[in-house]
Amino acid sequence: MEQLVKLLPISQDTPIYLAIDVGIAIILLFSIRSLSGFFSKKSVRKELGEKDNFAFGISMAGRMLSLTIVLSAVVGRHIGLGYDVAAIGMLLFGASGLFLVKVGRFAHDKLVLNRLDKDEMIDQKNVSVALVDAASAIASALITKSIIDWAQGTDTKAFVAVFSGALVTLSVLLFATRLYEYRFKESNQSHSFQKTLTKGQVALAIQHCGNLIGIAIAVSSASKILQYDPDGYVSNLTGWLIVGLGLAVILMVMTSITKRIVLLGVKWQSEVVLQHNIGVASIEAVLSIGIALLFSQIFVVV
Repeated sequence: MEQLVKLLPISQDTPIYLAIDVGIAIILLFSIRSLSGFFSKKSVRKELGEKDNFAFGISMAGRMLSLTIVLSAVVGRHIGLGYDVAAIGMLLFGASGLFLVKVGRFAHDKLVLNRLDKDEMIDQKNVSVALVDAASAIASALITKSIIDWAQGTDTKAFVAVFSGALVTLSVLLFATRLYEYRFKESNQSHSFQKTLTKGQVALAIQHCGNLIGIAIAVSSASKILQYDPDGYVSNLTGWLIVGLGLAVILMVMTSITKRIVLLGVKWQSEVVLQHNIGVASIEAVLSIGIALLFSQIFVVV
């Protein structure tokens, strides 16, 4: 059997640490469901099982995925440090993840998508707004995960770095959305991007979801070129902010060029906005994410 399958040596305690981390992660995921009903004053069972509110489900799914992305940076982080340390560390980072997801969504609603009532739109089963809401949560989680991976240890200084990353995440998403809104307004006779979303424009939502997640992947690459300084609270924050915004701009330029080459002969802007072409929007979203993935691997080689 050893000649057919060759495994790396694994500590005997590893399954126990894994069970602790996954068990706590499942509890935290259930907390997401409970908090969804508590803060929105709605019954999750009624919204999903009776009203068939797809938008509510999409929004909650985005929050759940965002939490698992954040927690994936913590699983296995405490192997060999003791079971109690592993459990406490997972709970602390998990609770921080829940807090950051909640605060991030609140700030995103008030600052980024400030021209629409997201909760009302989701209550009206607006899938477009729900998709963007889920994508923003996932994008925030991707950047937060990279910052947790980048910050060494589980001490107070690491937590400060993680919470500073929340400010970076919000700044980058705000910058990306405002720039996208400006380009949308210039190309569509001064029509509002957010108002168009409220009309249930799924194709536009898919296109923007790709932009958000792609930018998050690109910004996450900053962890491969920035040096972590436990005592450099300001330099850590400004470093992520400057490099992150720079990477976001570079990705936007690269994606724009790629779209014009791959979709040559297709009026992709009007197809998405005027024709509601989900197919073209999906290709644009995949190109944004795909270019970001290729872009992020450059720094691995470097």
